[in-house]
Amino acid sequence: MFNGLHNMSPSDADLATQALSEEGKYRFPSFNASDAVTLGLSLRKRFRASTRHAKGKGLVISIQTIAGHTLFACTVGDLGDASGIGDVSLDSFACLEGMINTVKRTGHSSFYVEKGMSAMGKTPGQLGIQADPFRVNGGAFPIWLENAPCCPIAIVGCYSGSSQDDHNFAITLPKCDEIAWPSHPIFQNRAHLFLLDMKAR
Repeated sequence: MFNGLHNMSPSDADLATQALSEEGKYRFPSFNASDAVTLGLSLRKRFRASTRHAKGKGLVISIQTIAGHTLFACTVGDLGDASGIGDVSLDSFACLEGMINTVKRTGHSSFYVEKGMSAMGKTPGQLGIQADPFRVNGGAFPIWLENAPCCPIAIVGCYSGSSQDDHNFAITLPKCDEIAWPSHPIFQNRAHLFLLDMKAR
């Protein structure tokens, strides 16, 4: 009788709470241009190896400073092929820029804003993020530094058209052999959990 309760999808409020918790946990002791390139290339490599890419899905990635300077950007997939169906579209980067602008405006991940707004029954206009240049979809995530709570230092964004998937992908970690993990306990624990997750797949 109660089996169905265990299979219920999390509410928007639950997803917003989880996204906010992720922002508090995923913080860097330092972050520079080389780190951005390492992170971006790792995201590209992991998406190319994913089942979503094998099914014809494309992805655009952008890592920017909070001031808007591009540290890394690339497209995974092609605009069109012989079938006339592209992996990405002409407006993919425009959509991603809108999501990044939402992070700049609010200081929170675009997924948190999307789910928090839905949970409160608010509209983008009521939050001051209506239409251009903003887009309220998951996929853009703030990069915070430890001991620097004033504002994020950078933003990592991924867009393929799926809010939940793009958010989950934006916060995934590079494989441990692709980046020099800091010695901070947070990073050591994240690396350990990532390895366990990879072994379970």
